[in-house]
Amino acid sequence: MSVFSPSEIKYLQTQRLGRIATVGPNGQPHVVPVVFRYNPGLDTIDIGGHDFSKRKKFRDVQTNPNIAIVVDDIASLNPWKVRGVEIRGQVEVLPSGGTELLPGFAPQMFRLRPKRVISWGLN
Repeated sequence: MSVFSPSEIKYLQTQRLGRIATVGPNGQPHVVPVVFRYNPGLDTIDIGGHDFSKRKKFRDVQTNPNIAIVVDDIASLNPWKVRGVEIRGQVEVLPSGGTELLPGFAPQMFRLRPKRVISWGLN
């Protein structure tokens, strides 16, 4: 059984951009946009990008693999309706697979195993 509800999975499959939060060795948070993909075979979130292993987020998870990612958008302006999913958990750093997310991406990627999922505005 998935940790995600059917409406969360459907929403995640329609989105490609999220914001990942990591914590650096000095305890300071760091938030940046990333490309992600819901992996239905493993019920995980796969995250990658250009020059991925050279980025701060990559260095941050070497010492603290706990991250959060928020995927959200504005469904309508009038009336105002926002929707989104926050996913918290630990990432596994993988040496390959990132190039499957988008052409030109680095081979390295994160695989987020969700521990907590919070969603809003999906119904």
